Amino acid sequence: MSRVLHLRPQFVDLIPSQIDDGVIYVSIKYRTAAHNCCCGCGQKVVTPISPTDWQIGFDGVDVSVTPSVGNWSFACQSHYWIKRGDVHWSYKFSPEEIRRARDRDHRAAQNAASEVASRSEDERQEVRRRWPWTQRRAKRGEK
Repeated sequence: MSRVLHLRPQFVDLIPSQIDDGVIYVSIKYRTAAHNCCCGCGQKVVTPISPTDWQIGFDGVDVSVTPSVGNWSFACQSHYWIKRGDVHWSYKFSPEEIRRARDRDHRAAQNAASEVASRSEDERQEVRRRWPWTQRRAKRGEK
């Protein structure tokens, strides 16, 4: 398969186990999106939707994903943005750039967990209800 240049959104409750190339599946219920890597390698890319992970925008036709998608754990190490469904390719990150991006993501998750800890119990319960993985990621030390 060749590179994908556009992703068509499909809104679902559950992400299907088999996903089609050229489609980005968005589950609002589970705050997750998934698509096959746009380079054509066939790897499934899962993007959790949260303040410290990715945000999804929908203009009524297409979706945008921010920040960029960096598949640094895949052999392809592809890196791209999804803007209004169009795939915009970036350069391949160096190992140092990957490390810095992972460190930045880890700090963002820790800061979110610290912010939750400083809130009242009612506020913490509301955040855990809305963004349950934020605290789990920070506690596990994931980047």
